[in-house]
Amino acid sequence: MPDYDVVIVGAGHNALVCGGYLAKAGYRVALLERRHKVGGAVVTEEIIPGFQFDLGGSAHILINHTPIVSDLNLTAYGLEYIDLDPLFFAPFPDGSHITMWKDVDRTCESIAAVSPADAEAYRRFIDKWKPVAEGMVEAFLHPPTPLNLGRYMIFGSGFVNPNPFDQLSDLLRGYGQVMRQTFQSEQVRALISWMAAQSGPPPGEPLSAPFALWHPMYHVSGVKRPRGGSGMLTQALAKMIEAYGGTILTDATVKRIIVREGRAVGVETEPGDMISARTVISGAHIHTTLNLLDDVPPLARSLLERARIGNGFGMIVRYAMDELPNYTALPSPDDGSPGPQHRALQFICPDMHYLESAYGDYLAGRPSSDPALIAMTFSAADPSLAPPGKHTLFLWGQYYPYELASGDSWDDISETVAAQMLATLAKYAPNVEHAVIDKLIETPLYLERTLGLLRGNVMHLEMSIDQMFMMRPALTMGNYRGPVKGLYFTGASTHPGGGIMGAAGRNAASVVLHDLSRGWR
Repeated sequence: MPDYDVVIVGAGHNALVCGGYLAKAGYRVALLERRHKVGGAVVTEEIIPGFQFDLGGSAHILINHTPIVSDLNLTAYGLEYIDLDPLFFAPFPDGSHITMWKDVDRTCESIAAVSPADAEAYRRFIDKWKPVAEGMVEAFLHPPTPLNLGRYMIFGSGFVNPNPFDQLSDLLRGYGQVMRQTFQSEQVRALISWMAAQSGPPPGEPLSAPFALWHPMYHVSGVKRPRGGSGMLTQALAKMIEAYGGTILTDATVKRIIVREGRAVGVETEPGDMISARTVISGAHIHTTLNLLDDVPPLARSLLERARIGNGFGMIVRYAMDELPNYTALPSPDDGSPGPQHRALQFICPDMHYLESAYGDYLAGRPSSDPALIAMTFSAADPSLAPPGKHTLFLWGQYYPYELASGDSWDDISETVAAQMLATLAKYAPNVEHAVIDKLIETPLYLERTLGLLRGNVMHLEMSIDQMFMMRPALTMGNYRGPVKGLYFTGASTHPGGGIMGAAGRNAASVVLHDLSRGWR
């Protein structure tokens, strides 16, 4: 008899979600994590004494639009979400600003102060694309079969209307083109485009429009943050799995996936321990998984090897701060206490040309000279993240190549690039450069070394249309089933990528549960 029904390689958030559903269904589950702590890229650690820093993912956008938290009853295991409202705050060089709230009316009031015409255009944009966005999200919550894609993205999304060709023409475009034809002000265009760019594609990439057209969902599910740090999600998942009898092993690096007679039957760890299972699931990067396999059909190996990782993506610097950013466009209260702008994700991207220029630097193999930034000051909403009177500032920037055309090493230039990112923020909040206590720099190379994100791509693979849905990670393997029997995939290398936290884990679990129950019969 095998040691377990299911053994899972890695304990990132998707692997934990998958393991949670399987353990709840009564299967004997084991997860093996190479790091000292579960969570993968969704983990919180005290890197600087007194300050809780996330490593990897920070804002849990859209997770509560999924049923994962309620399905697995994660609140019973200590998970508590804080609503971040307003959602987004964007200051601009001319002293204006836009605040996006969960409430559409309140958002339109803020936009009207910059562009009255765009306030009405924004309302029309939300009304037009909300049904389609809801259909997209629903499609992300199911395996990407032709039936599911048709059911949710076409017939269940409001896409079939009296003039569907109007929407189809927009869906085929780049989101930059759609923003320019929809809004007049650069401020509104830039804000929505910068949020769309979080998935990776630049504004001009064909067929990238859906990354902006699902924007209405932020007004439905909002932006949420676990109290105590992003990693509280994965800690709750681990507790839930163990409560159902599951096994979680840390500092347990998998050396290879054991395949016998064309079927995955277990794993071997670095010390040489053999763990047998009826089913093996890999939550690791797809290229990492491929390296764990000796026996893969040639065609499947060729398809997986062609899955593009890209040349990096972004980087983040995490700061321990004496005070919050004091924005010229919306000054902080006199006593330095948090304002509504500090609860929001704070966007530094004045116009679309700025974003396109940052991407141009990236294509040339150099760090962006004027990076687009997101500043996250979660301690304003959750004081437990920092000592009394102190704060955290997480500064995400795009775009940053993994391989530098100059031949420099990220180890040599990380301090210079981090200083440039902070100086860019200081143009809008001059106090930040003098408020830093200490910092952690997460370059593309750091993300690879520490979190296993190959070439520093937080999405695992590029989020282009040829690597989405049924073609993620490769054609014929978009249904979470691997190239050998008994092997399954989950994680950001699979549908829907890095968009909705935990969806890949939930979808993979549904496929594995189907196959295991069929096997029992």
